[in-house]
Amino acid sequence: METGANERNTAAGGQAFQYEPLERFGEGLTTARPWNRAALAGVERLNGRVAMIGFLAALIGEELTGRGIVGQLGLMLRWLLG
Repeated sequence: METGANERNTAAGGQAFQYEPLERFGEGLTTARPWNRAALAGVERLNGRVAMIGFLAALIGEELTGRGIVGQLGLMLRWLLG
């Protein structure tokens, strides 16, 4: 990494960004290295919130179009394909 880029990262966030070491595919599931549970909890919380927004959007779309989710997908396909 360049010195200038490292200085920019340090100035922007207060500390330099540290990358995880590279590993073979699937190795992280079989090693004794501990999981970063705090990071996983944050990711799961974000995924849950995005799923709730998507479900709410589907309900609003159903109210506006009068069709269920599958009907909405059909309308979108017809619109996209012309």
